[in-house]
Amino acid sequence: MEKLIARHNDILKELDEKEYVLVQDLCEKLNVSSVTIRKDLNYLESLGLLFRNHGGASKHVRYAYEKNVNEKENINVEAKQNVVRAAIELIQENDCIILASGTTMHYFARMLVSFGQPLTVLTSSLRVALELCNNPHINIIQLGGEVRKSSTSIVGSISENILRQFSCNILFLGVDGIDMDFGISTSNAAEAHLNQLMIECADKVVVLADSSKLNKKGFGKIAPLDKVDYLVTNEGISAEDKKKLEEMGVSVITK
Repeated sequence: MEKLIARHNDILKELDEKEYVLVQDLCEKLNVSSVTIRKDLNYLESLGLLFRNHGGASKHVRYAYEKNVNEKENINVEAKQNVVRAAIELIQENDCIILASGTTMHYFARMLVSFGQPLTVLTSSLRVALELCNNPHINIIQLGGEVRKSSTSIVGSISENILRQFSCNILFLGVDGIDMDFGISTSNAAEAHLNQLMIECADKVVVLADSSKLNKKGFGKIAPLDKVDYLVTNEGISAEDKKKLEEMGVSVITK
């Protein structure tokens, strides 16, 4: 590896602690100009030690890319299961809830199979609906329309028109990215638009996302963070991110 000077190591240390740093903050901490910091960041990126982005740098790439649902199913399994266990505690008897698509929702449905109280679930996910057929207490409403094979879910104008006919207590939503400025997002534009309508149809919005989704952005913006009532995540969330979210009005539940 190329030789690093002390300032480079200081920058990397900051990244290890925060996972994302701003140019301005580094200028003040290291007492150098923004031109110097940007040169440092460019150099460190060329060595594969960080990722540059607007106004700063991150330890990991900040963009979420679309993956097939079968590939995503086996990523961060334990964290997703813990998140789902905490989220289910928000459901009450006779609630009408929306379960969006995604692998976290698949785990949600599997755990709901043992839910022993009456419940109505509206979903865009084919896998969720099939899983919930194993629970006699749950009334299932499956959105119809175009099938996205990569996510085994329904999208498009037909599903959107059906969705507008309902009002639900809680929306449980999986996302590909949570960014303090950009908001919540997913890697597919059609999914993002359907999720926007789901938010309009729900009294409360609960985002389920393990901490790896924080400080990332997907292609399709769903909503700003002021539309989110709860974030249910795992204990990997940093104290700084948790504080920022709570200051924005998001109640953070960790499991």
